[in-house]
Amino acid sequence: MVLIDVDNREREIDFLTVHIQLNRENPNWIRPLDKDVLEVFDPKKNKSFRDGEVVRWILKNEEGQLIGRIAAFISKRYKNKGDDVKVGGVGFFDCIDDQRAASRLFDEARGWLQTRGVEAMDGPINFGERDKWWGLLVSGFEPPLYTMNYNPPYYQALFETYGFQNFYNQLCFRMTVASESSQLHPKFYTAHAHFTGNPDFKVKHLLKSESRKYASDFSTVYNKAWSKHEGNKEMGVEQAVRLFKSMAPILDEKLIWFAYHKDEPVAMWLNIPDINQIVSRLDGQFNAWAKVKFFVLKLLGVCTRFVGIAYGIVPEFQGTGIDYFMIVEAEKVIKSATSYKDVELQWNGDFNPKMLNISRNLGAEQSRVLVTYRYLFDRQKPFHRHPVLA
Repeated sequence: MVLIDVDNREREIDFLTVHIQLNRENPNWIRPLDKDVLEVFDPKKNKSFRDGEVVRWILKNEEGQLIGRIAAFISKRYKNKGDDVKVGGVGFFDCIDDQRAASRLFDEARGWLQTRGVEAMDGPINFGERDKWWGLLVSGFEPPLYTMNYNPPYYQALFETYGFQNFYNQLCFRMTVASESSQLHPKFYTAHAHFTGNPDFKVKHLLKSESRKYASDFSTVYNKAWSKHEGNKEMGVEQAVRLFKSMAPILDEKLIWFAYHKDEPVAMWLNIPDINQIVSRLDGQFNAWAKVKFFVLKLLGVCTRFVGIAYGIVPEFQGTGIDYFMIVEAEKVIKSATSYKDVELQWNGDFNPKMLNISRNLGAEQSRVLVTYRYLFDRQKPFHRHPVLA
């Protein structure tokens, strides 16, 4: 076997090709957009390069055939609650069903990380935000959501046989929203009745014409609900405006909701269409023709599933049911004025009972599980899973 650095355009194409060759026979696999993967490794596109570095390899067999790939990275921003070791990451792993080949890839990544003072590696993770390319799929092998990892089932054995241990699970939940028979738990309607008619409380969905106002409301709720949670930093208004602007091509006004008390935002629920239902028809490309096709398909209502990506309640209103009031109002509009049939709530860490309870209280059922693994370089050091959040 020959391990090769990805250091030019030809090898970068090989890096993309490995994933395609190993998954294309699976009817549930959706080819990612090439640009989405390549932007992770582009210093002009990925701000993680400001305080981190990354390297990639492809693996070929004796006949010169592509049989694997992996990336390794370090970032000062990557931290988990309770970490007592310096941790790096590996990701974008693909490999034939051969432990010797997989171990060769893991060994190379481990060696590179060790030379940079790293004591453990987590994977498969992303060199960037956690909402993309994060975790190994171990349950629920169905079409993935946009920028969600997808892999054959045998990858789990390749990781665990090498010595990776389960650091935490990322649970996804699904619920049907299309039919009249798909109702929320009765306590949602009880809470809704409590707030209905009270002029101090209002629920609104996003208006693109006022996106700056709603971006500001989002940052307000986010900062009060989450900024001090698990080391998250506060989000400035301009940062929120940029976030909304970056999502503008795919935003659906009727999927982003806010609850207000005396015109102050106190809860938010941010969802986006699952555009992988469109990406599945683009064969990895996003050139001029693909962009036209994308927007035509979007207008035709190809997206029948949406994805929950952010949810928050300011502390003084937590436990009051204001979020239930908001969700019931959203339910009425989504059912009557859209063509969505399902919602999937992704990235519920098993270390976060608060978020798990929110998903379960909605009446959602678990749909898939992804695992974030950890490999301690000192094999005698005690292994600890991610601590449960209070």
